[in-house]
Amino acid sequence: MALVLQPSLSMFTLVTLFSILLNLNPSSCFNPKLFSVSRLQSDSDWAAAGATWYGNPDGAGTDGGACGYGNAVENSPFSKMVSAGGPSLFKSGKGCGACYQVKCTTNAACSGNPATVVITDECPGCTSESVHFDLSGSAFGAMAVSGQEGQLRNAGVLQIQYKRVDCNYPGVTLVFRVDSGSNPNYFATLIEYEDGAGDLTEVYLKQSGGDSDSWLLMQESWGAVWKLDSGSALQAPFSVKLTASNGQALVANNVIPAGWQAGQTYRSLVNF
Repeated sequence: MALVLQPSLSMFTLVTLFSILLNLNPSSCFNPKLFSVSRLQSDSDWAAAGATWYGNPDGAGTDGGACGYGNAVENSPFSKMVSAGGPSLFKSGKGCGACYQVKCTTNAACSGNPATVVITDECPGCTSESVHFDLSGSAFGAMAVSGQEGQLRNAGVLQIQYKRVDCNYPGVTLVFRVDSGSNPNYFATLIEYEDGAGDLTEVYLKQSGGDSDSWLLMQESWGAVWKLDSGSALQAPFSVKLTASNGQALVANNVIPAGWQAGQTYRSLVNF
């Protein structure tokens, strides 16, 4: 039924009613500033995934795993907060180093608070869901209410929420660990602790001498290891140019010194 104003309603009455509405207490009215669009946008960033855990309850899953980080997963800045990824996260090694927040609300032991993890390993059999995290015991327990970590680990496969986030390693610069199989004609290195996107799409190497402006494209060897098989002796020191999955690029100048040795670790002065 439509509301019809009667002709007997005077203009004075209409003006009075309008004035009353304007002078209502603002706290009793709808205030668009109180409607948190940013909160809704933040909530919408989360997506569904499955989660399990492996290794020791308070451990780092496994030492190193398919990305090649070795026992670095036990120590700062990874600090055991790591995960193996199903195929959609591991991406045949291209997902190594990417950071995610994970949280759970489906179990009484879930805190609902997010924990940040890094992809450091592969879970090839984790295909029951389109996205699956096989977390370290420490990372899985970090989603629990304090004191209920064991209860949460006993839950089996857990339905969680996740979202991609920037990696952040305060005070840490890029590290290059030269592969033990490297030689004067073949150079391979593990790259770790990338801030920002965390994962890389392209890596180039520039040697000293000769055409100093020539960048040689490296290939992904396995996990977070990149290689260059030049077919001839490479002249150190080497500079390395990296491009992250978000398009950001940087150069670590002369990060691999003359006289470098296979198996040695070299720390740069830069990070994303």
